[in-house]
Amino acid sequence: MAYLEPNEFASKMVDAGEQKIFMSTRDTFIRAFMAGAILALAAFFAISVISNTGNVLLGSILFPVGFIMLYLMKFDLLTGVFTLVPLAVIDKRKGCDIKGLLRNWGLVFIGNFAGALMVAFFASFILTFGYNTDGGAIAEKVSTIGESRTLGYQEQGLAGWFTIFIRGMLCNWMVSMGVVGAMISTSAGSKMAAMWMPIMLFFYMAFEHSIVNMFLFPFSMIMGGDFTIMEYLIWNEIPTVLGNLVGGFLLVGLPLYLTHVKTKN
Repeated sequence: MAYLEPNEFASKMVDAGEQKIFMSTRDTFIRAFMAGAILALAAFFAISVISNTGNVLLGSILFPVGFIMLYLMKFDLLTGVFTLVPLAVIDKRKGCDIKGLLRNWGLVFIGNFAGALMVAFFASFILTFGYNTDGGAIAEKVSTIGESRTLGYQEQGLAGWFTIFIRGMLCNWMVSMGVVGAMISTSAGSKMAAMWMPIMLFFYMAFEHSIVNMFLFPFSMIMGGDFTIMEYLIWNEIPTVLGNLVGGFLLVGLPLYLTHVKTKN
């Protein structure tokens, strides 16, 4: 199983960021849509496992299968492009600028949200037989999670907002370690192992992942969660996205770039 040194895969990170900036609108959206849908399905799976077994650790161990599937298919999550795309800009790759970066982030955000929302409707439909029956234990658990992770933060005011922001930072610190960790080897098995560990950690620690939340909170609202769209956006999605951005870029992408691409004697 070939192992790549950090200076080798750090250069691949910059290359990946450049490729994403120049990817067509169609391909960027499709890849983002599929990534959002697959991660949402993995979240639905993990929540079902936890609800049926009462074992959060088991759900956390199994959740990374979704991340691994979408990564091996080269689909894109917002959390990943937060880490990789800025590197092409700061490396001054030809044609890579802030406009291209924002275009990529915007398309990936929309695609991820659309894919996650589709799975939220699919999940709610099958749990309720077309909204004709009660959703059962899973629906009850999801609605409770949605309320606690919006209204629960809101009750704490500014401290609650910064709490979720920091949870978002910690989340994408780990998720991005999975993204770049998969670059350390050319072996599929080694890539899976490198991705599995940090993704399991973030899920078990209940850190905030913007794309998981794009599924979880609409799903929660459909299942009876008592909070509004604005409460979801202000007290969850927005601080989570910002935290994911800061965590992925400042705690993973930039340190690797500075110490393995632009090294200083």
